[in-house]
Amino acid sequence: MAFTAAPRPAKIELVKREEQRMAQTEQLVVDRREPDTGFGEERPIGDRLAREALKGQIAKLERELSGLVAQTFPHISPSDHEAELFSGPRLLSLGELERVRDRLALRVGEVQVEVRERSALEHRSRELLRRMKLEPGRYKFVRVPVADLGDGHCGVWEVRPRLGLIGMLAGWWQVKLSSGCP
Repeated sequence: MAFTAAPRPAKIELVKREEQRMAQTEQLVVDRREPDTGFGEERPIGDRLAREALKGQIAKLERELSGLVAQTFPHISPSDHEAELFSGPRLLSLGELERVRDRLALRVGEVQVEVRERSALEHRSRELLRRMKLEPGRYKFVRVPVADLGDGHCGVWEVRPRLGLIGMLAGWWQVKLSSGCP
């Protein structure tokens, strides 16, 4: 049995032949420019690096925004302003990428403020519920929605008299959670 070497792939040979035909000065020009976009224009490498940097910044801001929204959903929702700006797939210019980045940075800042306000509301509501449970007689008929506690969106904690009118006259108060959604 004789073993023969497998033929080399044609793709590798084609690349080597093309490299041999190209002079070293031509290779340096190709290395410094982005490939032709089909419109007969080559962009300097600075544009490519700027575009990549902007895309990286946009991706980071989008991750941060989606993390904030996911953490506080359904109380804080994302806005769909960006979807209205562009009408279909296309390559954005550097100026448009900068505008997208700036809008995302503003939206991240707005959502961070909303998250701080929401967490302050939840903290105040939890503290109020804790005090209501300790001394229900001081908080007659006070209601705390479960949504304000961050636990969901159905139900209300309320201080009510035990045994209705008799309990109200006798000063028997209790904190009750409503049955939930209708």
